[in-house]
Amino acid sequence: MGMTQTPLPGPDAALLGLAAFVVVNVKSLRSLAKHLEVMSHEGMHAITGSMLGLRVRNVKLKRNGDGQTNFRNAIAGGSGVFTGFVGYLGPSAFGLAAAGLIKLGYIIAVLWLGVLFLVVLLWKVLHLRSFGWVSVPIAIALLLALTHYAPVSLQVVMAYGMTWLLLLSGARKATEHGANAVDASILKGMTHIPRWLWALLWVAGTFGAVYIGWRLLVM
Repeated sequence: MGMTQTPLPGPDAALLGLAAFVVVNVKSLRSLAKHLEVMSHEGMHAITGSMLGLRVRNVKLKRNGDGQTNFRNAIAGGSGVFTGFVGYLGPSAFGLAAAGLIKLGYIIAVLWLGVLFLVVLLWKVLHLRSFGWVSVPIAIALLLALTHYAPVSLQVVMAYGMTWLLLLSGARKATEHGANAVDASILKGMTHIPRWLWALLWVAGTFGAVYIGWRLLVM
């Protein structure tokens, strides 16, 4: 995990980004990206809430790609608003972190950190019966199989692919849901700030992450 690898040439990284763009936008392939993005979305709610003193009761992941994070204490005040806001930025934030590691040469570490994140998420998923009982263990098993049995060259390609999927699916989800997002309604009720403004912030943040990710991975 601590060893470094040589990043891919820019054209190869861009080609993987194009492949991820197809996965994110083609309906028959999108289910893969949807489950990855909901794990990141709800995981970001849970991580941020925990850091701000909120106690996570459980995380629910649904078969259709939706999810819900439940807390033991009331979601209110600045910590509640920030926790509710960061969900839609979750895939983009994780994608940017992965892109930064790739830029530094810690490419295989991206896969191992993915395993670590999913193991922590599994602990909260198991508290509530949901599709997460299936999707999270499968994701963990796939990453472990990849890190143990696949050649380094394939591991590098998959780390790039996962990073692109996170970046692009975050932008796609923010655009697709827009002001109709459940989180936007919750935030409006907490702050009286209109839903469209929250949606605009998510779109700006996620597309900004794609741009920065492109510069880290390709330039």
